[in-house]
Amino acid sequence: MAAGGDLPKARKRRLGCFAVLIALALAPVAGVLVHAVVPPPLTLLMVQRLFEGEGLHVRWRGLNRISPDLVDAVIAAEDARFCEHNGFDFEAIQDAIEDNADGRRGRGGSTISQQTAKNVFLWSGRSWIRKGLEAGYTVLIETFWSKRRIMEMYLNVAEMGPGVYGAEAASRYWFDKSASELTRAEAARLAAILPNPREYRAASPGPYVRRRARAIQGNMAVIRNDGLNDCTA
Repeated sequence: MAAGGDLPKARKRRLGCFAVLIALALAPVAGVLVHAVVPPPLTLLMVQRLFEGEGLHVRWRGLNRISPDLVDAVIAAEDARFCEHNGFDFEAIQDAIEDNADGRRGRGGSTISQQTAKNVFLWSGRSWIRKGLEAGYTVLIETFWSKRRIMEMYLNVAEMGPGVYGAEAASRYWFDKSASELTRAEAARLAAILPNPREYRAASPGPYVRRRARAIQGNMAVIRNDGLNDCTA
């Protein structure tokens, strides 16, 4: 009788564990679906920077209120095949591996989709756990979001200065104007500081940012002329 009486309890425990596993599996999907239409209030990086003593400057703007030149600039700087891949650029990953092996500094293998997944849902760091979660979230946002939404989210949460997040806040911080008013040169400078926005300056930039911005500005014409930005139109 005791064994028989314990059986329902064991079943309840198994069902409870199963329900928890289902909830854990569905939580990322739910988060991605919510943010397909709702901007994230804060990201983990923003919270981390606040605890490190930095301010918080962020202003959400729809993609139609951000200069198309900035879209072209970040594609040129960060992910030229953004409109062609499904979240992962394996050619860029291979190039990054070869650059690291040779001791050269490249842009890295992360796509805009991967960076968006990390920026919106995860924390900074290089652990394999975070990279694995990033890959999973990248698949989800590429499945449930349009490329235009991915770009819009990226341009609203990317770190673009000390305590500065997103195109609108960065445009006002560095150039005292709206993101819709950015010139090609200013857009290129914002894209140029993305690898290290807490060290580099978009206004009164140093030699490295000036060189990188000139190269980005030249590549922006290729992005536009070859239709490499069509998915964001």
